[in-house]
Amino acid sequence: MTLIEQLALELKKSEDEVARFLLSAPKRYKVYTIPKRTSGHRVIAQPSKELKEYQRKYLELQQLPIHDSAMAYRKGMSIKQNAIAHKNNPYLLKLDLENFFNSISDKLFWKVWESILPLPSDQDKQTLENLLFWCPSKTTGGALVLSIGAPSSPLVSNFFMYQFDCALSKLCVEKEIMYTRYADDLTFSTKHKDSLFALPELVKEKLAVLFGSAIRINRKKTRFSSRAHNRHVTGITISNDGNLSLGRERKRYIKHLVHQVQLNKLNAEDRQHLRGLIAFAKHVEPVFVQSLKRKYSTELITQIVEESNG
Repeated sequence: MTLIEQLALELKKSEDEVARFLLSAPKRYKVYTIPKRTSGHRVIAQPSKELKEYQRKYLELQQLPIHDSAMAYRKGMSIKQNAIAHKNNPYLLKLDLENFFNSISDKLFWKVWESILPLPSDQDKQTLENLLFWCPSKTTGGALVLSIGAPSSPLVSNFFMYQFDCALSKLCVEKEIMYTRYADDLTFSTKHKDSLFALPELVKEKLAVLFGSAIRINRKKTRFSSRAHNRHVTGITISNDGNLSLGRERKRYIKHLVHQVQLNKLNAEDRQHLRGLIAFAKHVEPVFVQSLKRKYSTELITQIVEESNG
């Protein structure tokens, strides 16, 4: 059964309709920029609502291998599990991959696929290219890359990094180092002082062997830390006693927003933002949510959490 036939069956559409839609899919993206935390802008290419539906359906159908060290976008995994993996190790290294999703082109994707699995038929290859990749160029037939914004990109990138994750995990097990990857964030931790310093060069070499110059480390974001300083893993603070924390600044910010609700000074959009932060706090550090209830009343916190988006 071809991929078009599978999609048509699952989406309850005709094969012709699916094939016609996918012909122009790489151009069905809304493009905008958001400021990066430090400097510059990040380009987000958001697929149309219908294309997202197609991409999500593919995620249900696919059976691509993903390594256990890949923590993002896997059932039962989250940034919390990613932090837990490192919480008992005093020494930490964080590496970041530069322009990660946009560096994965269709050509590189098939080269990697062929080294892991037999290639699909030419028809299925074309279907997958149109379904999963974005064409940033104005001209038809331009280069195709994964987009930040497509629901399928994270899982596809996990498959793309499968051999890299296998090789790095093996290397780290031998050196008694814990390794996890959350999308483009690579985290390493150990109980052995000085054993992390050689890793950036080893990672660079492994990336070059597998992907040439396409996937690179963002040197500006390389961070070594230890128990002597705050350790942060994918936005979560690990305290010296190995507990997970939101961190002082984020807690202060949440308290400020709750106080604004008390004064009736928070608009609907900001209240929704606060709801998300409280849900995140409940997931990472539930005792903080309890302290909010004691300080501001259970009624107020429950009201914030339960009110509708309207």
